[in-house]
Amino acid sequence: MEQSKTISAPQSRIHVLDALRGFALLGVILMHMLQHFGVFSGIPASEPQFPMLDTAIQWLSQHVIMGKFINIFAFLFGLSFFIQMDRGAKKGIDFRKRFIWRMVILFVIGIVGNSFFTADILPIYAAFGVIMVLLFPLKNRILIVIALLLLIGTPRIISTSYDRLVKTEQVENMPQRPVSNEANKNRPTSSGKTMEKPSFFKSAKRNLTTGFVGKLNYQFGLNGRGYVTMALFILGLVVGRLRFFEGVETHKKRNILLFVGFTLACSLISLIPSQEVTFRMLMSGVKLSPEMLLSMALNDIHTVLFSGALGLGFILLFQTDSVGKYLNAIIPYGRMGLTNYVAQSIVGGIIFSMWGLGAIFGNWGITEVFVLGLVVYVIQAIFSRYWLNYYLYGPLEWFWRSATYLKIQPFRKRINS
Repeated sequence: MEQSKTISAPQSRIHVLDALRGFALLGVILMHMLQHFGVFSGIPASEPQFPMLDTAIQWLSQHVIMGKFINIFAFLFGLSFFIQMDRGAKKGIDFRKRFIWRMVILFVIGIVGNSFFTADILPIYAAFGVIMVLLFPLKNRILIVIALLLLIGTPRIISTSYDRLVKTEQVENMPQRPVSNEANKNRPTSSGKTMEKPSFFKSAKRNLTTGFVGKLNYQFGLNGRGYVTMALFILGLVVGRLRFFEGVETHKKRNILLFVGFTLACSLISLIPSQEVTFRMLMSGVKLSPEMLLSMALNDIHTVLFSGALGLGFILLFQTDSVGKYLNAIIPYGRMGLTNYVAQSIVGGIIFSMWGLGAIFGNWGITEVFVLGLVVYVIQAIFSRYWLNYYLYGPLEWFWRSATYLKIQPFRKRINS
């Protein structure tokens, strides 16, 4: 059957995309390390050992890393979707049904990662991947309009407007009653609650229940992070259709112009006065004014443009002989992007959870966990390079590929003696 054919091979990969994926995952692990992988151990932070470095790294995380590198990762997912669909079409294969099955497998893999790290993004990516199949027949101009509507926060605007309308009607129709303190007296309190003994299974249960609900609220609530991710998936598909990365090495002037354009656009947006809207404000149920909605839209657009400038800057460096030869070292990391991302979640959960090594690392400061993230990344990069000397794919990549085609795929390289 045609559908049993595979549509790509390791030899046909675009190396700059693998390197860019490896670069994106560097920022992902550093940001997650600084956030202690979302684990709040309750251990008081130790006295800062490197206050000046802490300040510098905190600035770097807030202005350069947060939201930017994960944007590149999301964009590459959309681009990879196009590459798979395109290669399938060239071989006469309609890959849509196979891709949906592929997303089911990714969801299962993501649930495993989610057991360790509550903010693991793969289950969300899997759901968006199914939506991408539905959007695939649309023309580029329609896809661009959809992406722009998502980036300006249209779902957030609709949700806010609806909530304001409903609450206004409720207030107008609600009979006035005196406020009583009896309700407060009968509320259960958490004081005196005995601490449960930490365990992986209890942590995994929280991550997959209340933690998962919290993640959905972050992605699709007023913060709307998921809508930005979906927009980047779509933009990745459009850029793939434009064949931007085919022969990208020969278009250095174009890449420079795009880098300058993205940088200037970021600078211009940053000059527009805006009102700061924090995640804590959103969680507190603050009413979003039109000015706040505009500020959030500008912030999302700025973050995406910044990610574009970062990505193009990396591509330019990759094309420079003096620097590119060193950046080649992270190509294996990117080729094993799924394995390395899930490994990050597992390692982060073990390091910071109290059922793991949280008693040791839970009170580490900003500089210490930042360096720890670099160490983990380097170890993963070395392992990836070593692994791909002997195997065609990373462990999870091979499993994902084999499960996609329901057939054991070649794994070990044939080494000529």
